[in-house]
Amino acid sequence: AIARRRGEARARRGEPTLALCLRPDPAVYDGRFANNAWLQELPKPLTKLTWDNALLVAPATAEALGVTNEDVVEVAAGRRRLEVAVWVLPGHAPGAATLHLGYGRTRAGAVGNGQGVDAYALRTSAELWTLPAVAVRKTGRRYPLACTQNHHSLDLPAAYEAAERRRPVRAATLAGLRARPELIQEGDPHGGPQVSLYPEDEYEGYAWGMAIDLSSCTGCSACVVACQSENNIPTVGKEQVLRGREMHWLRIDRYFAGDLDDPAVHHQPVLCMHCEKAPCEVVCPVAATVHSDEGLNDMVYNRCVGTRYCSHNCPYKVRRFNFLKYNDERTPVLNLLRNPDVTVRMRGVMEKCTYCVQRINAARIDSKVAGRRIRDGEVVTACQQACPSEAIVFGDVNDRGSRVSRWKADPLNYGLLAELNTQPRTTYLGKITNPNPALAPEPTGDEGPAAAAAESHGS
Repeated sequence: AIARRRGEARARRGEPTLALCLRPDPAVYDGRFANNAWLQELPKPLTKLTWDNALLVAPATAEALGVTNEDVVEVAAGRRRLEVAVWVLPGHAPGAATLHLGYGRTRAGAVGNGQGVDAYALRTSAELWTLPAVAVRKTGRRYPLACTQNHHSLDLPAAYEAAERRRPVRAATLAGLRARPELIQEGDPHGGPQVSLYPEDEYEGYAWGMAIDLSSCTGCSACVVACQSENNIPTVGKEQVLRGREMHWLRIDRYFAGDLDDPAVHHQPVLCMHCEKAPCEVVCPVAATVHSDEGLNDMVYNRCVGTRYCSHNCPYKVRRFNFLKYNDERTPVLNLLRNPDVTVRMRGVMEKCTYCVQRINAARIDSKVAGRRIRDGEVVTACQQACPSEAIVFGDVNDRGSRVSRWKADPLNYGLLAELNTQPRTTYLGKITNPNPALAPEPTGDEGPAAAAAESHGS
């Protein structure tokens, strides 16, 4: 009540006031995980920020305050004050701000100390989650925030800017799909036989592939941490993330579609596509990236000399380069952290998703001992295992009865950047929504990828 009266007094004096919502952070929660570098470097589901918290505001609120991303403001609640950088988030409620707890710790440990600002400084026992009126004042200073959304952007052709061309996320409503069952697939540039300058590969044994259901993906990033844990992927710290050098093999692109005040949000996991016609393989001067007889795009780490030609030639931007020696070999306790089945990469080496080839090999050994083929579902990748919504399926596409083959035969299945004829082994099921007609406009039946076109990769 006292804070509300103070807020009303500030409003009468013309000072801008906001309702401040304090919430646990999506990664470090209330601060108990602040010393975990994996979680500190994990991009937040909507903002894609790492190593920091920020004051989240709506575009209209930011305009009213005269601030943009990374502007530092002073938030005052009575005598309690805190300086924090602003981040503009489409879809946020106007007239309010959100600040995540768990940062600004001083005794968390070597990783968590000094990261972000302490939102608890504004909190009282009477106002645990919402401060109804806080004053916000622009300080004139700026603070760099490490956001990964613009890093490793897809090389989208210029024609993608036209409404009639495909966007990375293909989305439709259930009513639109029923009216036009071919909605997700229509307009695909390679609907017929695919012609390539490169010879065709024949896979007599296994042919591994993956499918991801975008209708089920919530962007929680559990798959990102699972991949990092399984494959000994290092964290690089805020300074290197600001340079665009984060090492995650699996990223989740986030797109906004529609009005910035009330947008639709689309999440799309992007990992190595293991292309049949891989652009990375033909440019490597030392054959460090090669195609296996099971369709995997393999990496031979001890051949790699770090030319990075493969990264430049990859339209999906899924390759990572060790610019520095990120892995610590000298601290004995860190050896217990690593998966002994996966090579630890060092400076100057390119790396990327391997479809958890170590798990494939483990299943192959077991099947050979038993004198049988690898069963469907016997190989589970780390990202698939961690996904809480079971949006990821992996298996042998040569097995027509396998779950991944059934998903790839679905009319919703499509390949990312299929017009480049890379023939990716990782494909997607288009995102289908079924909005409540009482809460959304009546569907017209023409919803589709063009109608639900996401904003640019960096929005």
